[in-house]
Amino acid sequence: MDKLSSLTRFKASCPFLGRTKTTTLRTLSTSASTRFPSLSGLTERATKCPVMGPALTVRSKEMVAGYASVAGKADVEKIHQEQGVFPPAGATIEMCPHASAARAAARMADDLAAAAKAKAKHDAAKQAKTDPVAGCPFHQQKDAASATAKPKAATPGGFDYESFYVNELDKKHKDSSYRYFNNINRLAAKFPVAHTGEVKDEVEVWCANDYLGMGNNPIVLETMHRTLDKYGHGAGGTRNIAGNGAMHLGLEQEVAALHRKPAALVFSSCYVANDATLSTLGTKLPGCVFFSDSMNHASMIQGMRHSPAKRVIFKHNDLEDLENKLKQYPKETPKIIAFESVYSMCGSVGPIKEICDLADKYGALTFLDEVHAVGLYGPRGAGVAEHLDYDAHKAAGESPDAIPGSVMDRVDIITGTLGKAYGAVGGYIAGSDDFVDMIRSYAPGFIFTTSLPPATVAGARASVAYQKAYVGDRQLKQVNVREVKRRFAELDVPVVPGPSHIVPVLVGDAALAKAASDKLLTEHNIYVQSINYPTVAVGEERLRITVTPRHTLEQMSKLVRAVDQIFTELKINRTQDWKALGGRAGVGRPSATETVEPIWNDEELGLLDGTTPKTLRNGEKAVVDPTAVSVARARFNKLLGKVEESPRKSADLAGLKLQAGHGGAMAASEEVYIPHAPLTAAASA
Repeated sequence: MDKLSSLTRFKASCPFLGRTKTTTLRTLSTSASTRFPSLSGLTERATKCPVMGPALTVRSKEMVAGYASVAGKADVEKIHQEQGVFPPAGATIEMCPHASAARAAARMADDLAAAAKAKAKHDAAKQAKTDPVAGCPFHQQKDAASATAKPKAATPGGFDYESFYVNELDKKHKDSSYRYFNNINRLAAKFPVAHTGEVKDEVEVWCANDYLGMGNNPIVLETMHRTLDKYGHGAGGTRNIAGNGAMHLGLEQEVAALHRKPAALVFSSCYVANDATLSTLGTKLPGCVFFSDSMNHASMIQGMRHSPAKRVIFKHNDLEDLENKLKQYPKETPKIIAFESVYSMCGSVGPIKEICDLADKYGALTFLDEVHAVGLYGPRGAGVAEHLDYDAHKAAGESPDAIPGSVMDRVDIITGTLGKAYGAVGGYIAGSDDFVDMIRSYAPGFIFTTSLPPATVAGARASVAYQKAYVGDRQLKQVNVREVKRRFAELDVPVVPGPSHIVPVLVGDAALAKAASDKLLTEHNIYVQSINYPTVAVGEERLRITVTPRHTLEQMSKLVRAVDQIFTELKINRTQDWKALGGRAGVGRPSATETVEPIWNDEELGLLDGTTPKTLRNGEKAVVDPTAVSVARARFNKLLGKVEESPRKSADLAGLKLQAGHGGAMAASEEVYIPHAPLTAAASA
């Protein structure tokens, strides 16, 4: 924001700045150049300026001279020795902030030089147009074809579509709700590390919804490789035409058993699942009335809007308000109470049992979205509804049968995603046989959509099966979440209180939230996306932090220090500041004296009997459970061939190497039995 303010002071003296909208300048200054990744779009434009261009050329030479002495490994090591700095074992040059800055500066200098060269080439081409051949029709046609495309001009008397687009975008820029998409590429071998648009620039990701790191779990990748070799890439069509394969049916059987429901149906995403299911129900049920929590996800809201059914909004998690609205309608009127278990932006949890009580009393169906809970709660990862009867479901084991009277059994319709805790893509619904069959037969969002690829479906099923058999990832995630929340509280960093795994750090201003996100990324190599309107209310903008079982103790310490520093630098309100203002988004409320108890208790986490997995340290390998590996592989014996067990060493993730297409696992550590896919598994299946 300070840089943008400086730019506006020169609008009168610079023709380009003078005729360019402030919103456009903001976009150019905060987005990377597509041709020169280390430069902003505005800097690239500046290289073409007759004044700034030469100045930037001089600056690039100064940067090269200034940083060249510390760009090499030997030079950096020499500086460390002279200054008495002795990096720990395993440390790399990339971990040194000075060396990283030097290399980043060198890359910027290279890009500035390349941009200057491109400008010179362009000027030469422009000069060539004064040559005699410039009047040749052939050359004129060639020049016209290479000219930059311009927006289509409005038809005289017609609607100006391009101006409409510009004005709509300008609204987003003015209220600071314009969304910037960062180029983040998660690295399978280094999770939770990713690289940016510049492959050598690595950052730690703290906002991905791959909550458990299953996106690169070795059994998931192995299963996908084997499936890809046998069945190829695409599904071949919709489920009705050519995309209804054994892998899809197997996944639906898997998630139905997960929720102990008779049937399930897989969609391309849970957004589509919610939209298609609610719109179909609202259209088909005569006189249907939806009762929707005020904080429901957009997919649920759109699904209800896409039907002719009436929609009644009740206050978030307010049972009294819900009942007052339910009692206004006859019991025989079809009703659906749509709500979530974990609300992803604030971390609150829906009162599932109590809503089921109201549904029974007033004759309503319950529609529960467990998107941010499946894989993360319950002894088998079925979500919060399962977790509420933890011991009963743990005792029932792998039985697909419902537990009569349990909360999960009382919920009529459950929706979940495969794209978050399970690290894949896709969504699903689970419920009675006839309900699922009706949605399958009537929902356009299911009928007319190309089916998910077999390899994707197989990977999702392997992930679900693995997590059903291993609770350790869920436990460690919750332990790490507790630690990060504790450290933030000690520093008065405002976290919206909640009992779930979500860590929403309140900022309270869209521009400040974006600035904080940018500073974390550019100055600390930490990626946390800012969340603004319409995802959250205006004035409740935040940084939504997701902690995983794969984040190390050192990474957590770095995150907390960086957030604390940026709150100070940007003068962002802390908890005590919000308290003085009367509170906001649950932070600093005068009446908030009681501590919010987390969903997972100490016994369930293994803290009482010492079975809790240990938080990783830098350099330590994440554990892959061998029993869960065997369980997941067994799901595919019929389709991909049985994987024979052989003595293998530990399934530590960092020590595993996956042989593409064959699923060969090789590791080193303590002796255990790790099933090993033979090289001929895919071919012989």
